[in-house]
Amino acid sequence: MKGIIFNLFEETVTQEFGEAAWEEVLERSGVDGAYTSLGNYSDEEFSTLLTCMPSELGATEGQASLLRWFGRRSIPLLAQRYPMFFTGHSSARSFLLTLNEIIHPEVRKLYPGATPPVFDFDAVAGLEGADRLVIGYRSARRLCALAEGFIEGAADHFGERVSIEQPICMLEGHVRCVLACTLSPGA
Repeated sequence: MKGIIFNLFEETVTQEFGEAAWEEVLERSGVDGAYTSLGNYSDEEFSTLLTCMPSELGATEGQASLLRWFGRRSIPLLAQRYPMFFTGHSSARSFLLTLNEIIHPEVRKLYPGATPPVFDFDAVAGLEGADRLVIGYRSARRLCALAEGFIEGAADHFGERVSIEQPICMLEGHVRCVLACTLSPGA
């Protein structure tokens, strides 16, 4: 896993809970916490950091909830760091549809050796101004909860609401996850 994810996690924890919270995560996990964005680190180390979140920071809710929280909260940081990925989009749908063609190729250029997930899309017209977007997710890391969090964060970024159903999941032995998203204008 690329260090950029570790850097984002540190920034998200620090921004949300303070520097002392990040130091506690590092102490509990037994890792040194020195991550460079271009560095390669084990998926297990990231998982360890997640599971070492103090309970007052939501660690009792399980790894999937923490991954969703992290994905959602990191989108504003990504938008600040990489505004070119968000520019020109007026909706989460428009943004999400560029993941494979624009964002992930750029990720591979910026971070050699990165292996971002692969998505497939099926757009379906919704009712009463809502858009349905069915997203297929494939990744050896099987971090579909993180993908859900990123989708929620993208909806937040564009002032929209999203509900996500996941009828098929790699964690249950399927080849890919299916994230059925209903996007609608914000309140």
